[in-house]
Amino acid sequence: MAIWSKKTFQSQINSEIPLSTPLDQINLLVVDTETTGFAVGKDDRLIEVGAVPICNLQVKEKEIFQSYVNPCRDIPEEITSLTSIRNEQVVHAPNALEAIEELFAFGRQFGANGLAGHYISFDLLVLKHELRRADFKFPPPAAIDTLDLLAFLVPTWEMKDLAYYASVFETRMYERHSATGDALTAAYLLCELFQRAKERGRTTWGDVLELSSLR
Repeated sequence: MAIWSKKTFQSQINSEIPLSTPLDQINLLVVDTETTGFAVGKDDRLIEVGAVPICNLQVKEKEIFQSYVNPCRDIPEEITSLTSIRNEQVVHAPNALEAIEELFAFGRQFGANGLAGHYISFDLLVLKHELRRADFKFPPPAAIDTLDLLAFLVPTWEMKDLAYYASVFETRMYERHSATGDALTAAYLLCELFQRAKERGRTTWGDVLELSSLR
C-alpha cells in the first residue's frame, strides 16, 4: 500500500525575530518571477527568477541573484515578446527545484527575515506549485507585498503596474518584465514605502506584518 507523503522544503528564512525589531534592522529578499503564463497551478511554469537583498533599508544592488529555469515546455510567443526569454535560453537551464534551492541559499547569505516584492503573492504561488511538482510542501515564509503597503498609504488608489508606482514615488526603474529588473524596481519602491510608513508610525517588523495580507 502506497503511503502519500511530501517532504517539507526548508527555506531557512529567519523570520523568527522579535516583532519589535525596527524596520531599519530587517533583511529582506525581494523576489520576482517570470513564467510561461498565469495558470501556474496547471500548465504554466517558471522560466526565470531574480532577487536582490535589502539590508538595513538599503538595496544591495551589486548583490543580485538571477537564474533562468527550464520549464520543460515551450515558451509561448507572446511571453517571449513580453520578457525576451527564448526557448534556447532555458533548454540547458536548471530545473525549478534547483533554481529555487539556489534562490533561498542566496537569501540565507544575507540573513533574510522574509521575502518581499510587488504582487509577491503570485511569486509565492509560483514557488509553491513548482515545489509541489517536485513533491515538496512549501510552508510560506513571512512576506511583504508593496501592494499592502500602498493600500495603507494610499487606500483610494486602484492597483496599478509596478512602473506606475515607481514613477509616482520617483524611485529607480529598471527593465520591465525581467526578473532582476522588476526585483530591483520593487526593492527601491519598497524602501521608499517603508520610509513613508515610518512617518505614519509603522516602524517595526510587527507593524508591517500587520499590514500584510500574507501574514
